[in-house]
Amino acid sequence: MKFEGIYTPAITPIGQDGQIDRKGFAAVLESLIEARVHGIIIGGSTGEYYAQSAQERFDLAALAKHVIGSRLPLIVGTGATRTEDSVAFAKAAKEIGADAILVSSPPYALPTEEENAIHALTVDQAVNLPIMLYNYPARMGVMMGNEYFSRVCASRNVVAIKESSGDMANLHLLARKYPQIALSCGWDDQALEFFAWGARSWVCAGSNFLPKEHVALYEACVVEKNFDKGRAIMTAMLPLMDFLECGKFVQSIKHGCELAGLPAGPVRAPLGPLGAEEKQALETIIATLKHTIAQISSGTSHA
Repeated sequence: MKFEGIYTPAITPIGQDGQIDRKGFAAVLESLIEARVHGIIIGGSTGEYYAQSAQERFDLAALAKHVIGSRLPLIVGTGATRTEDSVAFAKAAKEIGADAILVSSPPYALPTEEENAIHALTVDQAVNLPIMLYNYPARMGVMMGNEYFSRVCASRNVVAIKESSGDMANLHLLARKYPQIALSCGWDDQALEFFAWGARSWVCAGSNFLPKEHVALYEACVVEKNFDKGRAIMTAMLPLMDFLECGKFVQSIKHGCELAGLPAGPVRAPLGPLGAEEKQALETIIATLKHTIAQISSGTSHA
């Protein structure tokens, strides 16, 4: 499987009763298909997997496959502290016909790079599906580094990585030493740098509600190879990226979805909602971003 384009880690709409809004979830997936993103990821941090029961995760994966069918690639997250649980989520993904799985480091456990690699390879051996690694040390507590990559590369199923460390040295390491692992940007404000270093995909939560704008940056840099245009689009996107890193990431993504007319609902505890001033600030940022990128895309603004 080749990872190319915009891959959206879908939100999980929640009803006012605190339960997953299945109809709303289907509507979110349909909106992404209509917007022509290139793939959909469920069971990631944007989807609040950490606040869901195992059964809810199994059911969401099955529902996602039912809705998407073969229209877009579906990647299912397997994140869990116990390797046995990650294997169970991976097996469920295979059973429903997922196209690939997302394999992260076990949170809280703090494995060594060798232990972390054994974790990934154990999941791999259980299902034999294409794997996108997910390196997010800020949440998982450990970094996937040279020793880890040298071990997991023993499997041909390890085909891509969502690199979310924010460490440019790791991006350089992957691009230079492990070209067989396709780079996918997982640190939004470094998207331009990722594309310059050969990345051909971007896993971006903001594409839940601004899919066309995220696709525009991908197309400018990867398809058109017009980095002047890419810089102009990136400049317009940076205020949003800065806002999303203010500490209320999922809340902001969900509010963006509501502004776009999509069902989102509240976040699950322990997270809380955005305040009125935060919502207004995000609304202003989104309106400015959309106007500016529309001008760039139409050629009426210098790019």
